[in-house]
Amino acid sequence: MIDGLLILLLFQFFGEVIIRLTGIPLPASVVGMVLLLLALLLNAPYTQRVAPAAGGLIKHISLLIFPLGVGIVLQWHRYEDYALALGVAVVLGTILSMIVITFMLKKLLGGKHQEASSKLHGEDHGG
Repeated sequence: MIDGLLILLLFQFFGEVIIRLTGIPLPASVVGMVLLLLALLLNAPYTQRVAPAAGGLIKHISLLIFPLGVGIVLQWHRYEDYALALGVAVVLGTILSMIVITFMLKKLLGGKHQEASSKLHGEDHGG
C-alpha cells in the first residue's frame, strides 16, 4: 500500500511541475489526477498498485474533507455575503452531478445492469 501512496504522490508532483512550467490555471492535484487517469488507461507499469492505496484513502475520505468544513466555519465572515450563491451552487451542482453520473453509468453499463437486476430478482428470460 505504501508504494501505491508513493505513486499517487508522484502523480501529484507531476501535476505541480506541469502547473509551474505552464502556468495553467488549474489545481495541480487535478492535473495529477488526469495524468494518473491517462496512465491507468494506458496500463502503465505499477498502476495496479494504486488501487489498494486509493481504496484506503476513499475509506477515510471524511477525515480528508473535515478540515475543509472547519476552515469554512472558521472563515465564515469571508463567505457570508455569498451564502445564497454558494448554497444554490452546491445543491444544483450535486443534483446535476447525480443526474450526469446516472446517465453515464446507464450508458457505460448498457444491458449489464438489467441482466444483473434480472438475476438478482430470479427472473429468467432465457429459453
